[in-house]
Amino acid sequence: MLSVASNSFLVLFKMMVGMAIGSVSIISEAIHSGVDLLAAFIALFSVKTSSVPADERHPFGHGKIENISGFVEALLIFGAAFWIIFEALKKLNAPEVMENVEWGVGVMLLSSVMNFIVSQKLFQVGKEADSIALQADAWHLRTDVYTSAGVMLGLSIIWLGHKFFPDPKIHWIDPVAAIGVAILIMHAAYELTMNSLRDLVDAKLPAEEEDFIRGIISRESTIYGFHQLRTRKAGHVRFVEFHINVDSHMSVQDSHNITRVLKKNIRDKFPESTITIHIEPCDGQCTDICLSGCLLPEGKRPKRLRHPA
Repeated sequence: MLSVASNSFLVLFKMMVGMAIGSVSIISEAIHSGVDLLAAFIALFSVKTSSVPADERHPFGHGKIENISGFVEALLIFGAAFWIIFEALKKLNAPEVMENVEWGVGVMLLSSVMNFIVSQKLFQVGKEADSIALQADAWHLRTDVYTSAGVMLGLSIIWLGHKFFPDPKIHWIDPVAAIGVAILIMHAAYELTMNSLRDLVDAKLPAEEEDFIRGIISRESTIYGFHQLRTRKAGHVRFVEFHINVDSHMSVQDSHNITRVLKKNIRDKFPESTITIHIEPCDGQCTDICLSGCLLPEGKRPKRLRHPA
């Protein structure tokens, strides 16, 4: 909601000033903020919807709505960037003299400060909630901070040039600054596309997260080995599944208690996790898959069999 409010204000203010002084770079920044406003609405919707618990039609929850929204945001940003470049090239071929450039410098300074404050808050909440939608919105606004600063620098050069020289002929700086804004926007859109698609195609969790899970399993002394670790993520929800080998004479109750401990320890690090653990007896019928995750000392390992699992 904070992002929606700040972007709404900046879109109106930038568009008014950009049209008043005839600056294509400020108008391009207004479009950029307009895209961010739409992205903020999408993020607001997706965060609310993805938090809805699993139901009969969606037994794995609604987390991927966040990833879909991130992908849609990226497409919108690409479209806005190409439009900015098109308009900037037209103005580069026929540059226009701008008046009251100091207004443009002022609105860009205000935009940079506001977006920095709001993006800091979004980063904080996005990381706490592990929300890709909020973190994507934060990156949008952080990009705005840099692009607004770049446009402000270009307008400042034009303003000072006209103040100290009668006809400096530097109005080409404005459309060039707009093209720079578009290139930065496309880079942010590319990063967002990759992050969104990674989870949509069920890529595994980052290596450091999988290593943490392996460490949790390996520290449990009653587990003789583990294998077939599979992970994925949908929105802020992680899905983890693996097989563990335990003493073949262990009771069902004791083996169930092991899974409870494992799930608790994993969820202490990753609270929003769905964890599936398959228990197998360590009965000496070892396979290559079983031995690949064996936790027993070398001398205590049973003889390996040649047939597959």
